[in-house]
Amino acid sequence: MFSVEALLLSVVGVAGSIVFALALRVFLRRSLQSRLPGYVYKPLENLVFYSVLVLGVVAALSPLGVSLSGLLVAGGFAGIVVGFASQQTVSNLISGVFLLLEQPLRVGDPVSVGDVSGVVVDVSVLSTRIRTWDGNIVRIPNSTVFNSIVTNYVRSRARRVELSIGVSYESSIEDARRAILGLIESHPFCLVNPPPEVFVEEYADSAVLLKARCWTPPQVWFQTRVELQTRLKEVLERMGVKIPYPQLDLHIKSPEKLSVRLDHA
Repeated sequence: MFSVEALLLSVVGVAGSIVFALALRVFLRRSLQSRLPGYVYKPLENLVFYSVLVLGVVAALSPLGVSLSGLLVAGGFAGIVVGFASQQTVSNLISGVFLLLEQPLRVGDPVSVGDVSGVVVDVSVLSTRIRTWDGNIVRIPNSTVFNSIVTNYVRSRARRVELSIGVSYESSIEDARRAILGLIESHPFCLVNPPPEVFVEEYADSAVLLKARCWTPPQVWFQTRVELQTRLKEVLERMGVKIPYPQLDLHIKSPEKLSVRLDHA
């Protein structure tokens, strides 16, 4: 039988634990919520709130004769069972914590995770969601993200733009180089340092292949590449440089007369 004093003491302890946990949550919201991203603050708030609440309730039940060691043993056994049943979930949770701490990708970053490329729309403690370039939402478990090669296209200060174009063997390579360099140097988003470069990449069957490279801020990389690619043909034609199409010349060295016989039915 429980004494009235022990019962009242436990009730007061449970109520005090609840009030203290609620007050601590209000304090966290006022002091940290505006300073941390939502995907970082929400798991932190839940962790602190429920940890304080569980510890307070367990401590409040001790006057009723509830053994703390017994609860720990039972909790440990239950944790083992749950752990075996949800290994993947725990792995995703731990990986999510490391991703939130390391932050290799953030909401709004254009990234590639394995074979998935797009813009990050959400990073939670269990999964990461990416909107692909064609508009699909892909959910990736955090354990997969953590163990994959992550390419973030906006973390660097500059990103390289590469263009390839073929010019005719009859055209001047130097004129083509000057035209392409002039186009790059006149573009407002192409950086001066590192300097742009245009060089012969290959002597192909139907054309001399030129490679052009320049650097641009990652936020305007795609826009810059599209604008340069669009104007490239125009500036080359203005310089008198021809862009050939694939062609094949057939030379017959020893022609022979062929006899043809038509059979009429």
